[in-house]
Amino acid sequence: MTDHFPVSIVIPAYNEEAGLPVVLAAISELAESDGLEVEVIVVDDGSTDGTAREARGEGVRLLSHDRNRGYGASLKSGIQVASHERIVIIDADGTYPVEVIPDLLEQLEMADMAVAARSAASANIPAMRRPAKWFLQRLAEFVTGEPIPDLNSGLRAFRRGLVRHYLPLISERFSFTTTLTIAALCDGLTIRYIDIDYRPRIGESKIVARDFFGFLSLVTRLSILFRPLR
Repeated sequence: MTDHFPVSIVIPAYNEEAGLPVVLAAISELAESDGLEVEVIVVDDGSTDGTAREARGEGVRLLSHDRNRGYGASLKSGIQVASHERIVIIDADGTYPVEVIPDLLEQLEMADMAVAARSAASANIPAMRRPAKWFLQRLAEFVTGEPIPDLNSGLRAFRRGLVRHYLPLISERFSFTTTLTIAALCDGLTIRYIDIDYRPRIGESKIVARDFFGFLSLVTRLSILFRPLR
């Protein structure tokens, strides 16, 4: 049973004072109801609001960056200090359903990584992002030769050793999950997916239109590194 294994949950947070308490409350409720042994690590990435204040709760370990270093940098900080080998990452904006974490951990026992895929028809992905998301996903599938239901989902479970292996490749910014997905598939590792409903975010998004070109550049560089003939 997966609940025999303790897990570290890493939550990167930049100006997420509205959504973070909702996520933390859901994790606390899940841990109590499912008997999960969890370590919760919130990484405050130089927030200018009350994110750090909201994170100072019972059973929460708070790491603080003195400036905004990026999503990837926050995940790296949290993963490096995590007490447990099994790690779950989840965003602080309330978009991902905390209740599927036990299902991800169960899938992880049969794979190298388990990903919550925002592939349901009801997923609340903003319409303006869908064409870019579709294009990047198709490009990544071409590079890896594998179907990818969700390229950069922010809710996934893996073992710490997986991230350590690819640490030199992983950016400090938003491309952490994209890099991890493509690198793992190109190396023949197994990823399992479970469908979820993606909820409207609490607070303002940090993604801007120019980030698409950063992701496009990243996928291109990874293809040259892992699959140059593709």
